Amino acid sequence: MKKPIQIILSLVLLASAFSIPSTSTAATKTMKVHYINVGQGDATYIKMPGGEDVLIDGGRQGQGDEVIAYLKKQKVDDIEILISTHPDADHLGGLDEVLKAYKVESVYAPKVSHTTDAFENFLKAVKAEKLTIKTAKAGVKLSLRGVTAKFVGPTKEFGKSDLNNWSAVLHVTYDKNKFLFAGDAEKASETDMVKAKQTLQADVLKVGHHGAKTSSNTDFLKVVKPKYAVISVGKNAYGHPTTDVLNRFKTAKATIYRTDQKGNIVFTSTGTKITIATNK
Repeated sequence: MKKPIQIILSLVLLASAFSIPSTSTAATKTMKVHYINVGQGDATYIKMPGGEDVLIDGGRQGQGDEVIAYLKKQKVDDIEILISTHPDADHLGGLDEVLKAYKVESVYAPKVSHTTDAFENFLKAVKAEKLTIKTAKAGVKLSLRGVTAKFVGPTKEFGKSDLNNWSAVLHVTYDKNKFLFAGDAEKASETDMVKAKQTLQADVLKVGHHGAKTSSNTDFLKVVKPKYAVISVGKNAYGHPTTDVLNRFKTAKATIYRTDQKGNIVFTSTGTKITIATNK
């Protein structure tokens, strides 16, 4: 006859053999980066792993409705951080409508102005929401859970006519995955960022200035080392993206995704793995 302690041990072992795995383990959090197809312009929406919603640029003037419709499809109810990379109308044109449609907590933009209606409308919309624009420049960090997000450009001020190089360039690190959003930054800004030893290496690069030959210079790409290059571009008279730039990415062995060819492009990161989906 088994002793009482042996019986208890046998029952414990039997119970463990038939135990049901715990369901309390939380699913892996993801970061989703949506490069929205707004034609010849820029608009990027990021759902951060901590739950925050970030919007970088809003397409051309009059495209706010398109951006809002896309955000509503993603069930965005408010925007924690809105970033205007620079005053060009194909980047901030739709942001006034976004500001009217959504509660926005913080707005970031470089400290440069412009005389266009699009820029004036943006300023009026910010004021109407009783917000103050925070300066986007190298070294400024964003308060977001689970990621490191900071501006790596511009590292200095440029002339008022050099709007592209004023572009707010954002670097986001989620565990082992890194993303870089280059606005319309051109060679002068790229060179400054490299010289200043900013954190630039990224798995995914939102290509500067829609693939213009003045951006994505070889020395810059050698530091960024992108695996993927996303070009936000539409029908245009500028020749974007240029053959020069496409060849530079080919040399860098980066896979190119273009919104004019693929439509909306969504990168999903678990922090260690990246998957890509496209939707025309």
